[in-house]
Amino acid sequence: MSVTLKPIAGTQNRVIVQAAPAEEKTASGIIIPDTAKEKPQRGTVISVSEIDEKGNKPAVKVGDTVLYGKYAGTEISVEGNDYLIMRESDIFATI
Repeated sequence: MSVTLKPIAGTQNRVIVQAAPAEEKTASGIIIPDTAKEKPQRGTVISVSEIDEKGNKPAVKVGDTVLYGKYAGTEISVEGNDYLIMRESDIFATI
């Protein structure tokens, strides 16, 4: 069963992001234990709201890889997959 997530336009454009997996090992090859892994700050845009209350369209689009703050967004889990719902203004850059 496929799930379609679509944020509802609100005070600012909302974006649903699937976070990239946490790094398993360092650049030098040292394996990072689960307790020391940091929360990823990069992810892929899954869905965006179409328009905000001012009529502005989002600058990001589905499929973009984005960088965001460590504590940005609200974490949700849908059918075993983890997502973040955040304001478009919480996104720092696209890659």
